Amino acid sequence: MDAAHEPGCDLRHTPRQRCNANALGRPASEWPAAPAHRGRTDEPPAPATAVTVEFLGSGDAFGSGGRFQACLLLRTPDGSLLIDCGATSLVAMKRAGVDPSEIGLVLVSHLHGDHFGGLPFLILDGQFSGRRHPLVIAGPPGLRERLTRAMEVLFPGSSTAVRRFPVEVVQLAPRVSARLNPVTVTAFEVIHASGDPAFALRVEYGERVVAYSGDTAWTDALIDAANGSDLFVCEAYFAEKRVRYHLDYATLKEHAPRLGCKRIILTHMSADMLGRSEVAFERAEDGTVIRV
Repeated sequence: MDAAHEPGCDLRHTPRQRCNANALGRPASEWPAAPAHRGRTDEPPAPATAVTVEFLGSGDAFGSGGRFQACLLLRTPDGSLLIDCGATSLVAMKRAGVDPSEIGLVLVSHLHGDHFGGLPFLILDGQFSGRRHPLVIAGPPGLRERLTRAMEVLFPGSSTAVRRFPVEVVQLAPRVSARLNPVTVTAFEVIHASGDPAFALRVEYGERVVAYSGDTAWTDALIDAANGSDLFVCEAYFAEKRVRYHLDYATLKEHAPRLGCKRIILTHMSADMLGRSEVAFERAEDGTVIRV
């Protein structure tokens, strides 16, 4: 199915509305479950409400430190999703032993290649691997058009090819909660020039909350996104250098007491930040796995 012409759900006026897969004629809650993950784990069995977060990619756009681009895997007892899917994400998934067909939902913070550029590869991998269950992709206004253009640039004709599985593109609206199985997501507009609005994301599964800054200069919207969260995954691009549209470690540290989150993990770090010997917060690495 064509990502540009598939039925989407504009959630601007329907808080917590569930998006229906029109191609299947039934609500998302009735879609078939994704295959179980067979990857390694050294932790005891998770509680029924636990969310496991794996940093498949924790790098910046330029691969500083040899890291993959932005890609977080969240696993819940009811299914798996990605937060961002940078251009290197399919490689990162396969290196980590993650079956791409496990992913039922991708949340996109903004439309830069190191955050959404892996989507054409994820979709085509599903096509050629025999995927059957739906893929929902949710993000800023402009996502559907930009995804179509990216697919045509990379693989001409791929956006209009008949697919073996439905792809649903959902437009998120600022501060409107959307129920997208298996989570509820709320987007908060932040300060990052990407051709369309950029979002921080708040993802809720039961009582568990994971917040994600995306790329942004400091904005009080991050306080709303992170408040009360179990984990806030936050950009710290440089240690002290101020770069337009990005958050540096010094600024984050200054505002951290206002965030109201239980735990902060830094991501999207440049070589400058990676070379800093001591920081007040945990730093992600590719392959880091935590439970919230």
